This record gives sequence, C-alpha cells and structure tokens, in this order.
Amino acid sequence: MSEAGASEHGADEGRARQDLLSATALGVFRLNGQFLAVSEALAAPAGLSATRWQVLGAVLREPLPVAGIARAMGITRQSVQRTADALVAGGLAAYDPNPAHRRAKLLRPTAAGRAAVERIGPAHARLAQRLAEELGQPEFAAAARALELLSAALERIDRDPDRELDGLGDG
Repeated sequence: MSEAGASEHGADEGRARQDLLSATALGVFRLNGQFLAVSEALAAPAGLSATRWQVLGAVLREPLPVAGIARAMGITRQSVQRTADALVAGGLAAYDPNPAHRRAKLLRPTAAGRAAVERIGPAHARLAQRLAEELGQPEFAAAARALELLSAALERIDRDPDRELDGLGDG
C-alpha cells in the first residue's frame, strides 16, 4: 500500500472509530432516558422518584457515605447529598456516625425506606422477565456485560494521565 493509501486507510479507520463512539454515546443517552422513564414509573407507586430509589438501592446492603454512593452511581456528590437529605427528611433513610471519617456520615435506609423499595420489587421483577423474554437470557446478560466493559474502559481512560486527550479526564 502506498504512503498516501496507508494514510487514507488510517483516516478511514479513525473515522470509523469516531462513528462507533458517537453511535455508542447516542445509544447510551437514549437508553438512559428510557431507563429513567421506566424507573420513574416503577418507583412512583412506592412514593419514590427514580433518583431516590437509586440512592436507597445503593445503601440496601451496607451504609455508605454520600461520596461513596456518588462514585458507585457515577453522579455528583452534591446531587446525592440533596437526595440523601430529602430521604432523611422523609424518614426513608438516616445518617449514622462513620468510624472511618468523622464528618462523612453513613447513609442507611430506615424500615420505611426498605419497605418502599420492597414495594417496587414485583414490578421490577416483571420488567426483568419481559426484557429477558424479549432479548433472550444470554443476550440480556451480554448486554449487561458490554455496558460494564464500556464503563470500566472509560474509567481507566479517565484515570490514566498518559492517555489524556485535550480536556478528557481530570489528568
């Protein structure tokens, strides 16, 4: 292949990668909107919003500080703090002392918070069943794994200062 041909091939390959990134991002944005709409519909009968359900769900297994919830969810600490404070004000969660950090209290669900999340369970199970039937169980699992792989790759790129690109990542 001539030098010009190799350069053109490289440009085509680079453009194809950019197109893949764009298609992936648009698909994830659309999927995010769909999940938010479905989550709002699932959470509403329990008296929760999707955001409140998400924050409560993050602390069902163990109490966590707000910063830990934000990291796990991939959203800002301030957003989680507002939601956590609203959950506490509504009696659905409580703050406990954190033995590891005096100022970063641990958020935990109250009995009322656990009960609210449990009310979502049957509709959540029905949606999971319908998605598994629509996609097929292996494809459903593959989709979840693909999203996990994509998220992990973006985290690695964001943390790697050698791979920083014009404003990408925190450096």
